[in-house]
Amino acid sequence: MTHTFDENKPLLTKEEINLLPSILYEGEIVLIQTEEALIHAINELKKATILGFDTETKPKFTKGAMNLPSLIQLATNKKVYLIQLKHVNINEQLASVLSSEEILKVGVAIHEDYRNLSRLYPLKNNGLIDLAKLANQKGLKAQGLRTICANLLGYKVNKGAQCSNWASETLSHNQIQYAATDAWLGLLLYNNLIQLNDSPNFSLEKTKKKKKKSYNFYKKKNIILDNLVENN
Repeated sequence: MTHTFDENKPLLTKEEINLLPSILYEGEIVLIQTEEALIHAINELKKATILGFDTETKPKFTKGAMNLPSLIQLATNKKVYLIQLKHVNINEQLASVLSSEEILKVGVAIHEDYRNLSRLYPLKNNGLIDLAKLANQKGLKAQGLRTICANLLGYKVNKGAQCSNWASETLSHNQIQYAATDAWLGLLLYNNLIQLNDSPNFSLEKTKKKKKKSYNFYKKKNIILDNLVENN
């Protein structure tokens, strides 16, 4: 069944979103903190065709500072994997999954996440779908995960753990739930968005095809990185 979205309907206000019921991932969560666990997770992730994707980074409290990603979240239809970069590194096998053309990775501002991850390990931006752009294609002008979820599904996403310390040795229960929910929602929203008709105001001719990029910041000698290692 093909659904339609009324793009003429005003988006929910912040106050209206706050009144909505909360949405929370209640499935299996696998926290990756060892190389052995990472290998097992990669073997499972290779079987997926679509992955909900997100990253978390320690907040910046100093002007001009830059922190590297501390967590990678990948959601399958069965479970969510949280790869804690404090304990394990991105390796060639994980990079292969993240760079695969056969495995779609879906999330909000996903290209920015990839650029930041590529400061840790070179990645290719194959198979990336930005949910904000997809939502716009369907006539939903909401850009953030919270606003897309509220207007499409009628639920609010709690952001209480967003500015917590993602570089800590041990993640709290709230951090784990928050991180897993964001990745799972990416997958859920994608599956709902693709069922919508394209907006009559959307034209493929208006979208320019961009040349695929390989993010190779990792290979560049950048003195800033010397100051970033301690954050991981």
